[in-house]
Amino acid sequence: METNTAENVAHPEYNVIVTENVLDQHYQYLKDPSAFKVYRQRWTILFIIAVINFTNALIWIMFSPVTDMTSKYYGISFMDVNWLSLVYLVASIPSGFFASWMLDSMGLRASIILAACFNFIGSGLRNLTVFSFIPSHIRFPLLIGGQVIAACGQTFIMFTPAKVAALWFGDNQRAIATTIASMSNPLGILAANILSPALVKKEDDLKIMLWLCSAVSLTGVILSLCFVRSSLPPTPPSPSAAAQSEPFFIGIKKLRTNYQFWLLAFSIGGGLALFTANTTFLEQILCPQNYDNNFAGLCGALMIAAGAVGAVIAGVIADKTKKFSEVTKIGFCLSTLCGIAFVQMARLREQAIAVATSITLFGFFGFAIYPTSLEMAVELTYPVAEATSTGIIFLSGQIQGIVFMLLAQYTAQPLSSHAATLPKACPSTGEFDPQDWTIPNLIINGVGVLYCIVITLLFRAKYRRMEEEIRIKAGNTLQGKLDSPVNYI
Repeated sequence: METNTAENVAHPEYNVIVTENVLDQHYQYLKDPSAFKVYRQRWTILFIIAVINFTNALIWIMFSPVTDMTSKYYGISFMDVNWLSLVYLVASIPSGFFASWMLDSMGLRASIILAACFNFIGSGLRNLTVFSFIPSHIRFPLLIGGQVIAACGQTFIMFTPAKVAALWFGDNQRAIATTIASMSNPLGILAANILSPALVKKEDDLKIMLWLCSAVSLTGVILSLCFVRSSLPPTPPSPSAAAQSEPFFIGIKKLRTNYQFWLLAFSIGGGLALFTANTTFLEQILCPQNYDNNFAGLCGALMIAAGAVGAVIAGVIADKTKKFSEVTKIGFCLSTLCGIAFVQMARLREQAIAVATSITLFGFFGFAIYPTSLEMAVELTYPVAEATSTGIIFLSGQIQGIVFMLLAQYTAQPLSSHAATLPKACPSTGEFDPQDWTIPNLIINGVGVLYCIVITLLFRAKYRRMEEEIRIKAGNTLQGKLDSPVNYI
């Protein structure tokens, strides 16, 4: 919460340096629990964040389900097409630190508007590649440039879910708010997996997807400029929202010794990286076994649709029970088992039902852990700002995703002489040859098991934010002030 500075004092429990003005305002709300209000406007802001997050994912992954068509249209290799996804991960790392600082320092509104604008500018730059006056040798650099700009926008919107949940929602809705905001990104990937194979039947049809992305991104710009009027509600919805978060650099310094948070960031970031790799390479994994683009798109759609359902269920359970750690650990174990099953089924021909079922279950359990883990990260690191903890988990996923995607591309093997003679959905053209993805898939499965071991055996959660809110409520009760329900306006 923004304040005018005064004499600095230390918070008695967390040794947080805040101002006397902040403490006065903080305790003013804590003395009167009925002062906490939750406003209807929170759903408008949450919806706009979801639209922008959805659009960014659509821009990011639209080429992966139609790798073969993209390579032919732009005259590039499969590895170049993969770089259209990989560059998102690379560009978001340096921009992520600035986005995290800006979100904590300048607030939600500036971050939301910037993300929408980056989406629109990046998408518009990509559209230049469809015009005949653009020389063929600079079309791919323009395409990469548009991806880089949109990738910078990704960091400004991906860090907002836990922040908007903390500042605008009561403690009984934070997990579901984080779920809605964060799951809009994989829903954008779902839309790309459905729309790209359906609309791009030949190389020239890529223009349709490019203009569609621009139209949706323009919608995000209009919504953010017209309806996001403030970063904060008029009054806070909870005791933790009334308190002052630590400044960005102080928060980073404090996190250095929070080992449980780093275990969580390593494991959940790794889970994000595995999802990115599977989404990017899904068509290339399945096509040598004669599964076509439509089936690959269907598998991606089933994975994400089931994941959205799983995330909502997990979010509701976490909100009701506050068992963030248990939900995360169970989801991680089951998703790892389903990921192993998918890899084994994807090596076989004519097993469409088994392949689709295994990847659907992988998505159902895997996505369930993401929003709950973001809320758990805020609990672990309170009173460090929400964007700081969320940003580190996201950047962990981006860095590990780069490693996995490069490792996968360089460990994929040529098809055996027997496999090369069998029918394939993406036949060899001499320049673009399908590959055997057995080794990359086994590596990814092995790393997934490692993450599962870390999160289940080594990680122990400490819910600092809930403990603080319980302490405050207990203090009010001892003073004869009954805990009043939050007012919904």
